[in-house]
Amino acid sequence: MESFPEHCGEGNDSMLSYEKHRDRLTVRLAGELDHERVGPIRAELDALIADPRVKHLVFDLTGVSFMDSSGIGLVIGRYKALARRGGRVSVAGATPRVDKIFSMAGLYSIIEKLA
Repeated sequence: MESFPEHCGEGNDSMLSYEKHRDRLTVRLAGELDHERVGPIRAELDALIADPRVKHLVFDLTGVSFMDSSGIGLVIGRYKALARRGGRVSVAGATPRVDKIFSMAGLYSIIEKLA
């Protein structure tokens, strides 16, 4: 498995790390997914999923303490990009607070929730 930690934004609370294994990209996010931090994360994710071998993107949200509509947009945008080429997106480790946001936004109708 390839593992390359990447920092996005300023400070330790905006960490993005990932692992690639075959056609699966697992992205671990930490801190707050808000308007200020989503931009650099989006740019990094778009570069990662530009690899045509990536067919399954898994967001590991264990370390996410807060998410607003910018975070929802981040997930939906990556879903659309992968869906266009037959890929899929899943989410794992959502805290109860983030899980509620996903449920209220209806994201689980298009994005698989992993145990």
